[in-house]
Amino acid sequence: VQLQASGGGFVQAGGSLRLSCAASGGTFSRYTVAWFSQAPGKEREFVAWISENGRNTYLLDNVKGRFTISRDNAKNTVYLEMNSLRPEDTAVYYCAAALLIRNVRTDKYDYWGQGTQVTVSS
Repeated sequence: VQLQASGGGFVQAGGSLRLSCAASGGTFSRYTVAWFSQAPGKEREFVAWISENGRNTYLLDNVKGRFTISRDNAKNTVYLEMNSLRPEDTAVYYCAAALLIRNVRTDKYDYWGQGTQVTVSS
């Protein structure tokens, strides 16, 4: 499966963005999809995952209540709604997919999008 992340941009603190991860080339509804972030000079870290059918989600504690992950399998797309953004959310955001796993580790995901830059100014 191929993934294409989009929707990043430049916003002021407190603002909102919606990231999209569009998939092609596979049966999208079979895949767990996750978002990861990578700030300059730091390792890539987990943000959120959503199960194949969208019924289960898991988000990192510091984004709970601010970010929402959702999916539309009819459109082969996963979304990350980001509200109340903070300067420390600044990073490149990547979506990733894997079959039959629900995990926070980067090495458990087989397919990756190219990343989209999110910059939050103070």
